[in-house]
Amino acid sequence: MVKNKFVADYQINTSRKILFPYLSTASGLSEWFADNVTINEDKTYIFHFDGEDHYARIVALRTNMHVKFDFYDPNNQDESDHSYIEFKLEENDLTQTLFLKVIDYSDSYDDEELESIWESLINNLKEIIGG
Repeated sequence: MVKNKFVADYQINTSRKILFPYLSTASGLSEWFADNVTINEDKTYIFHFDGEDHYARIVALRTNMHVKFDFYDPNNQDESDHSYIEFKLEENDLTQTLFLKVIDYSDSYDDEELESIWESLINNLKEIIGG
């Protein structure tokens, strides 16, 4: 299946320190991103949404700046072109405005669907953090 790379920026009115745990921890992600997120003994994140489990590993992490989750199929170890979701926190130096950059590399949706999905997810996140 052909993968699609969706990139969008969202202004969030909060600090990096408040926002980052919602992007990088199982409990934070469970609040706005997935129905449930757990971490097993291998440090694999298990995202439960749409009635399915999706397995991911953190492949890049810089506290309060950036996190990248690489999704994989535990039953298909040969797969090389993994889907991923990346969250980057970027600040406008002039206005001190914080932006959340979302990079979603996956199959199954077109840009319009992804834009709608992410708008809804980010609105949920903003309601939770008050940003």
